[in-house]
Amino acid sequence: MTIRIEHLSHIYAPGLPHEQKALEDISLEIADGEFVGVIGHTGSGKSTLLQHLNGLLKPTSGRIWIDEQDITAPRTSMLDIRRKIGLVFQYPEYQLFDETVAADVAFGPKNLGLDEEAAAAKAMDAMAQVGLDYEEYRDASPFELSGGQKRRVAIAGVIAMDPEILILDEPTAGLDPGAHGEILDMISRIHEEKKNITILVSHNMNDIARLCDRVLVIDRGRLAMNGTVREVFSRADELEAMGLSLPDGALIARSLKADGIAIKGDPLSVEEVAQAMSAGGDEA
Repeated sequence: MTIRIEHLSHIYAPGLPHEQKALEDISLEIADGEFVGVIGHTGSGKSTLLQHLNGLLKPTSGRIWIDEQDITAPRTSMLDIRRKIGLVFQYPEYQLFDETVAADVAFGPKNLGLDEEAAAAKAMDAMAQVGLDYEEYRDASPFELSGGQKRRVAIAGVIAMDPEILILDEPTAGLDPGAHGEILDMISRIHEEKKNITILVSHNMNDIARLCDRVLVIDRGRLAMNGTVREVFSRADELEAMGLSLPDGALIARSLKADGIAIKGDPLSVEEVAQAMSAGGDEA
């Protein structure tokens, strides 16, 4: 499974007084198995980009291929595309609706044509993947769970459809630190097990640095950067000019270097800072 985008542009309300160019001439490729982070200031076009990947929005110009199928071509079956792509919006628990957790998670597979038994099996497997015991939670009301548990149920409903591409738009928004970490660990584990393409949108640079192989930076509708985590976060001045921050480790390292303390390399986490200080001291 691959994603290829060529010269994608999108204009909201074209020809009207409030016309807005949301994306401009974006081209990129994402290979099978990659974990890609997407960052950018609020309103930069991140969510607009994601919504093109499963056909929720159509480009004003440009083309998109999902596994060599041009999803922007006329008469393309978007149902087939959406079977391959799971999209988790911000606050996905607001989309919970069924009376029980099991029924809610099984809804997607049933909607794809699976019978009751097969859909229940998919729900059981998906709940196990997100760390919810099926027997314990199957008959529970999703509306009576904690915030973190609701988020798990919502993500399980997407995973139950076996997406080959999993897109998560701020999946930890509004969660307490404990639930935040648990959800990220779960996403990382699922990616390792499924070996699918995972695309994570986040304002938390620590999460992006810890989880992702590559980072896309969207700025005012354009693809401003596209590189490995270290390549992107090494361009601190450019990121800050876009209103973006750095991971905590990178901020600490910059401050220490400014004070004349030897730091080896470009650490991104606090743990890497400690190791870099030790290495820098040894060399001195």
